[in-house]
Amino acid sequence: MILPDISVSRPVLAAVMSLLLVAFGLVSFDRLPLREYPDIDPPVVSVETIYPGAAASVVDTRITELIEDRIAGIEGIRFIDSKSEDGRSVINIEFTVNRDVDDAANDVRDRVSTVLDDLPVEADPPEIQKVDSNEDVIMWLNLASDRMDVPELTDYASRYLVDRFSVLEGVARVRVGGGQAYAMRIWIDRRELAARGLTVADVESALRAENIELPAGSIDSGQRQFTVRVQRSFRTADEFSRLVLSRGEDGYLVRLGDVARVERSAAEDRLFFRGNGVPMVGIGIIKQSTANTLAVAHAAKQEVNRINPTLPEGMAIEQSYDSSVFIDGAIREVFKTLAIAITLVISVIYLFLGGVRAMLVPAVTVPVSLIATFIVLLALGFSINILTLLALVLAIGLVVDDAIVVLENIHRRMEEYGETRLVAAFRGTRQVGFAVVATTVVLVAVFVPIAFLQGDVGRLFSEFALTMAAAVSFSSFVALSLSAMLASRILPPVDRQGRGSVLVDRAFHRVRKGYLKLLRGALRHAWVVGTAFAAILAASAWLLQAIPNEYAPKEDRGVFYLLVTGPEGSSYRYIAEHMTEIETRMMPLVENGEISRLLVRAPRAFGNYEIFNTGIVINVLSDWSSRRSAWEIMDDVRKRLADLPGVRAFPVMRQGFGARVQKPVQFVIGGGTYAELAEWRDILLEKIEANNPGLKGLDWDYKETKPQLQVIIDYDRAADLGVTVNTIGRTLETMLGSRRVTTYIDDGEEYDVIVEGERATQRTPTNLENLYVRSERTGQLIPLSNLVQIEEFADSISLNRYNRVRAITLQANLDDGVSLGDALAYLEDLVDEHLPGQVIIDYKGQSQDFRSAGGSILFVMLLGTAVVFLVLAAQFESWLHPLVIMLTVPLAMAGALLGLHLTGQTLNVYSQIGLIMLVGLSAKNGILIVEFANQLRDAGQPFHDALFEAAGVRLRPIVMTGITTMAGSLPLLLSSGAGTETRVVIGTVILWGVLAATLFTLFVVPVAYDRLAQHSGSPGDTRRRLEQEIQDQG
Repeated sequence: MILPDISVSRPVLAAVMSLLLVAFGLVSFDRLPLREYPDIDPPVVSVETIYPGAAASVVDTRITELIEDRIAGIEGIRFIDSKSEDGRSVINIEFTVNRDVDDAANDVRDRVSTVLDDLPVEADPPEIQKVDSNEDVIMWLNLASDRMDVPELTDYASRYLVDRFSVLEGVARVRVGGGQAYAMRIWIDRRELAARGLTVADVESALRAENIELPAGSIDSGQRQFTVRVQRSFRTADEFSRLVLSRGEDGYLVRLGDVARVERSAAEDRLFFRGNGVPMVGIGIIKQSTANTLAVAHAAKQEVNRINPTLPEGMAIEQSYDSSVFIDGAIREVFKTLAIAITLVISVIYLFLGGVRAMLVPAVTVPVSLIATFIVLLALGFSINILTLLALVLAIGLVVDDAIVVLENIHRRMEEYGETRLVAAFRGTRQVGFAVVATTVVLVAVFVPIAFLQGDVGRLFSEFALTMAAAVSFSSFVALSLSAMLASRILPPVDRQGRGSVLVDRAFHRVRKGYLKLLRGALRHAWVVGTAFAAILAASAWLLQAIPNEYAPKEDRGVFYLLVTGPEGSSYRYIAEHMTEIETRMMPLVENGEISRLLVRAPRAFGNYEIFNTGIVINVLSDWSSRRSAWEIMDDVRKRLADLPGVRAFPVMRQGFGARVQKPVQFVIGGGTYAELAEWRDILLEKIEANNPGLKGLDWDYKETKPQLQVIIDYDRAADLGVTVNTIGRTLETMLGSRRVTTYIDDGEEYDVIVEGERATQRTPTNLENLYVRSERTGQLIPLSNLVQIEEFADSISLNRYNRVRAITLQANLDDGVSLGDALAYLEDLVDEHLPGQVIIDYKGQSQDFRSAGGSILFVMLLGTAVVFLVLAAQFESWLHPLVIMLTVPLAMAGALLGLHLTGQTLNVYSQIGLIMLVGLSAKNGILIVEFANQLRDAGQPFHDALFEAAGVRLRPIVMTGITTMAGSLPLLLSSGAGTETRVVIGTVILWGVLAATLFTLFVVPVAYDRLAQHSGSPGDTRRRLEQEIQDQG
């Protein structure tokens, strides 16, 4: 081969090539971005429309349906998820991963702009953002002051802080949590209003007419121009109180202060946000759907450091909750694992080779190969993330393999043939060059198909696969160049070997003798090997069924959420009392140091103050080393809250790849009217209750239990008296729901003027009766009770659609030992058995990811196996030899499955990627035996002698490469801290799989070769025959 020949004969060139790889690799490393996972977050655009006071059914037909119809045809939509609730419509559009989020948002804006004229006048304009409306805050900053109250802090945050964080790259939205924004509140006293012969409409008209700022043209003198402005005369509560509504018969001016209480106070005070029991104003950073969490959090922290010195005395911004802490910790742990793996692998090499000089030859490939890999990552636009770093950890065991094969062959030639190290390096590297290239091509052939996977899993693991492929490719280049050159320069002569080397050689000699004895027995009793092979296949098929399936392993991410839900129609006071009780019960966990920050917020939703029956507790846990596991703490919380009546509280751990704070089971049924869907839901709930397979905290998003009052207008009577339906509706909306009538300016900022009835006078349905409307015909006041009747009924506060179909989503947590795959299969069976044929089944969140990932990974595994077989067939110019080599693949799989089963782990995305890796890792050892046996047969040795010598000679490199690969995966199993769960899964698969592959290869491959390949030729047969026939012809 050309490369080893040049490297041995030109050592400086060989050194320079590796040094250049290191130099460019370090430059690339410096320029690579750092993130948790590859950039797999799908582009999500949300359309949010506020329609104050409107019922969910009105919002659904007047807003949600109209917008959905217009946006349905946009290119690249993966799914549309919409929710119509009292006062608010939210539509989330998720696009395919390769769609640009800015283009997608622009397309949505274009379509929505065409529907604006069809929306109700009272609805706010739709707000379109590059973020999922359900997306969680990635970082809470606490704004605290010992001199300001909550409304003052909110005002300061809105004026001076929100904009500074909003302009940071990757930030989609900045929330002010627990914020009570100022507004001019006008609390109307209905009795005073009626006594003066006025209606709500009169108050609104006066406010609109008097509180205005209009352009009044300009005055031009000879040399100057003056702009004329009519200034607003209402800025304070006192000034608004003096606003004249009408003139009485006695000439008395009726002012706003006579019929209403006017105050500058919070626009909405029915909310709270507390940290460790202290009321606070939080600044919440929400990232764009495709932004990098680490980069956004880092930018926000830097901005905090810049802002803090400039804040008023007594005020400070403190970090409260930061989701990037887990990511940071996980990446640090992987770097630590990387260092441990390098140390372990080099120690193993030293033990096997018994000398420092011999150890240097393979050890030098580790830093060169790993650093050079960063060049490929930069060129392909990848990042340094947990998966690319995991790939490098696993590659450590592989990159030394080629160098070990080269070194072992050079060492053998020096020992057996008495060659000098220069000659042995030259001839020995040439001899194994084909085997090194063949194993590398096979490993790359396994990894490259992963890069063709579609969807999230494809994006997730293509970086992992191509990082492995790059590292392995560079390792074979270094093994055939730098390692060969170093061996020719620094290997000690055979007669001057250290005592350690001699001892290792003797030990291997004894092992080899024992192995060849066992191999002879195996070849004589091939049926025993064949039976064992069949039994292992059967066992692995059983294991595949027995091991539970899920999307990703459960991770302790250092933060969990407590989702609290009260009865439909609960008041703010009701939920606040219960949230305070929950906070009290959980404070002991703060005091014992397990929870560092306990953030309590009610209501849970932002922006919509029509619904008060929800709350959330964010539990920021202390460092992993100083507490119990999060799952134990969550169980403790369940016990503490088990006897709490009046609300339901579920602890939820947010999981990895882009999953939101939600339960893992998200099962959607659609295809009928809401009444039919509710009926189907009840059937499912009844069946689950009768035989629950382990679904915990079962909930659904359509609950027709919200108490509502229906106002039935006597239309004929109203028409007779000259009262329009619009007047009745507007009066009710203002008095009961509050209306933003106009605005006022204070210190350059604009605030709302909100009109609402005194809440104390409208506590019961009968309070609706002493409201008055004006007749347009006579101008007289007419009691509303003469025109309307009130009926009580119950309905759902939210109506959901999924892919434009009316839908109900069943949500649940899972008991320990119950896999997501089993739970979804159980629900699907229930639907098949008990529901009509027109029911449409779909999935959301983690359930959807699990369903979409499963099929594609199986396809990649089959494709990888087929590609490896074909690559080997091309290399060996035979269909039989690859078959012999590939027999080790199912054995390695069986070992990995046994490891997962014994350690109680699951088949998930990580373990399946590990299984795909095993296809290449297990074939590697078989290549060494078959390729050398073919070489010896070409040299004229009899079939059996060639097979025995190949198996005996290749024993040492096979054992050494197997143990170094296992040593590389060992730190993954022993690691702790952030992200341990995912590292343990992949480490288990590699350790057990390689162990099984190494043991079985030494017996199954020789026996299969003996039985199947006796009459096969070698790759050079046809070429030799051709040369012979040409010679004969000539």
